[in-house]
This record gives sequence, structure tokens and C-alpha cells, in this order.
Amino acid sequence: MIRFALAPLCISALAGTAAFGQQATIALQTQSDDYTRYELLAPGSASFRVYYEVTATTAGATQFFNPIRKGSVASNEHVYDRLTGAPLAFEVVSGDIARAGGVRNADSTSQYIRVHLARRVPKDGEARILIDKTYFDPKSYYEENGLLVFARPLGIKRNAIVLPEGYEVVSCNVPSQIIEETPGRLSVSFWNALPAEAPLVLKARRLPNAVIRANDVVQTASTPRGFLLARDATPASASGERRILPDERAHQNREIVYFLQQPETHAFDLYHDYTESRVGIDKYLNVVRTGSSVSSPSARVLDTGEELKWEILTGDAIRRAGLDVADVTPTTQVVVFHFAAVKPNGSVRLRMYETYTDSARYRLVGDTLLWDRSFGRPANAVVLPAGWYLTNSTIPGTISETADGRVRLDFINPRPDEIDVFLTARRRKRAAP
Repeated sequence: MIRFALAPLCISALAGTAAFGQQATIALQTQSDDYTRYELLAPGSASFRVYYEVTATTAGATQFFNPIRKGSVASNEHVYDRLTGAPLAFEVVSGDIARAGGVRNADSTSQYIRVHLARRVPKDGEARILIDKTYFDPKSYYEENGLLVFARPLGIKRNAIVLPEGYEVVSCNVPSQIIEETPGRLSVSFWNALPAEAPLVLKARRLPNAVIRANDVVQTASTPRGFLLARDATPASASGERRILPDERAHQNREIVYFLQQPETHAFDLYHDYTESRVGIDKYLNVVRTGSSVSSPSARVLDTGEELKWEILTGDAIRRAGLDVADVTPTTQVVVFHFAAVKPNGSVRLRMYETYTDSARYRLVGDTLLWDRSFGRPANAVVLPAGWYLTNSTIPGTISETADGRVRLDFINPRPDEIDVFLTARRRKRAAP
């Protein structure tokens, strides 16, 4: 999971507390899983609607601050809790209040949306919110030489820009997916895996005979778009045929982290995060990969901290339970995690823990650790065993050191295909006494 570092911040408490000269220790605001969707409104309006999904991760937090970007004039703001879909209370405050609330280096000349969370952030949990607002920003969105231009440096790593209906993409300087969401309306989506912001410049041109509809000129919706909750159904055309709708990689937030035990054991612990948004779904099926065996599962709802019930089913027991699992063999294993059914406009964020043993893909050859496994998720991480250092990685990844001195590799795959990750490592030799 992509997170900002958490550290304590000692500041003067607000109002009455400060009058008594007391000090309060406030944890810095931390967040993860940021995703922004920009829907460009009518050409010439210099306005675009922003849907910003973000997860508050500071344990115990009851509020979250979102900056209003300088140069943009915000209006028509709404905030929603992603667990229930219910609206959240909020107000616009100064940078000084945001800094007092835990936003490090908050700009005193800027404004922030202070969101009152629906529940206190659980320990090792999350509070997911959706901020819906409209920006007026003629420096970012304008017309030039007959083209529509959206030029904006984007620090958020996962983004989508939706063109007005009837426009084609002429150029885009950031590698992106192009997705036709509805006939004649395109979105440009990308995941920026680099540490710097993406200096996006997107240009579009009106198609011949294109007609601008009324909903491209005026906002009509004030509730969360279903797009942000689920994209499971492929829309049908007027003739009843299904269109090809590629899955937007940048909007996926399935993540997995592997913690390798010593290679002689062939074992590794893992956790994976998943958001379920399909109404009525009340279980998650984790089909164990062929060649692996599973043990010690557990799970919880990150939104609330609730521990979940689980069961491991094998072979015929899978069929008898009526589970939707293809190609079941006598050795097929499925871990079933049970949770309360998803309600309309709601979703649930799960974190599931398991231990796997796989002697074919994780082993020791001589004095070399070998890890050979394909990853299908967009965000994947591998933590080497204690005492080992990396010698080879076939897939580019970022490298860091954990608090306990282990090597961690993070692999971001912005493409909708799998990557075959092959790693080797060796033990660090202790210095002679």
C-alpha cells in the first residue's frame, strides 16, 4: 500500500487549550490509495468536475484535510463515506487550522476542505472518502488553436481525464489507456509509477458533426457516480450488443504484500487488500494457486476493524457450497471470507492474511534464494527474509528498507497484464568478531 510516513507532531493546541499553555501531540495526517477523476465540462467554461477518492490512514483520526489547489476556484463540493455512501459534514478552513489538525507544512495562505469522518480510523485500518467538487481554472483547461487543452501537473499517481462528448484525443504526453466510456465520450487514464508529478498535457479536437449535450454544459448530478463504486457491467448499445469496455487499470486498488520466510521453508506470509462494491455480495473467494498450499488465514474490514469469519474448502466441498469456482479438482483449495452484504451506494475494504507454501516458486538453490511468481495486481510488494540482500530483479521496482532492516521491493504495473517477477538474493555474511 502506498502510504506517507507517520510521525508525531507537537503543536500548540487550539483555542481554550492553548490559553492554558498546554501542548497536544497530534499525529500527522497520512493517506493512501489516492485516485482522481477529472470530467471536463463544456469547452470555453474553463471548468471541470473532480472526483477524488482518498483513504485516511492515521489511527484514531476523526477528520481529514484536502487542499484546494491554488489557481482553482472550488464550488459545488460534496463529500461521501465510501463504506455506506452517506454524505459527510465538512467545511472550508485555513491552512493554519489544517496544520493544527496534523497536515505537515500546510500553507497558511491556502484553503482546505476539512472532512468530518463517519467513524474514528481504526488501528491499522482506514477511512475511505469521496470528495466531489468543481474547479474553475482557466490556466489548466482552455482552448488553443482550435484544440481543447488540459495542461496540469498531477501529483496524485492514479488519474483519469474524461473529455467532453464528441471529442477525440489528438495528443497526450503521459502513457495512458484510452477508454470509450459511452459512445462518443472518451477517458484518458494512467498510473504514474515515478516519484515525480506527471506534467500532463492533453489535447483534444471536436469530431465532425459532434453535438454537445446539455449535461456537458451544466452539472446535473450531486451524488457519487456509480463509476466510482463499481465497473462490473459492460453497457449495452441501443441494438442490445455489448461494447468492449477495457478495465481501467488506474482505478484498480487491489494490493498485495509478500513477507518471505527463510527460503528453506518455502513459506511466505502475505496480506492482500480488496474493495468489494457489488450490492449484495457477502463473501470473498480466494482460490489458492495450483502448486501452493494455504494456512493461517484471517481477515478484517479495514473500515471498521471488524474481524471476519473464514473457512477453507477443498475439492467437492467447493461444489457442495455452490461457490462460483471454475475447474475444480480434488486438490483445489478456496479460502472463503464472510462479511456483511454490501448495501446500495456502499462498499467494503477488506484485508486478508494468509501463509502460503510453494516449493516450486520459492526455494533455495545452493546459497541463492529464488523467487519466481507472476503478479496480476497493479500494486505488488515483496519483502525479503531478515538477513538477505537483493542480487537480481528482472522487473523494475522501487527498493526500500523496512523498519526492521529487511529489503522491500514494490512493483507498480500500470498495464492490464501480468508481470513475471524473478528475484534472487543472498545472505549477508556477518563481520568477524
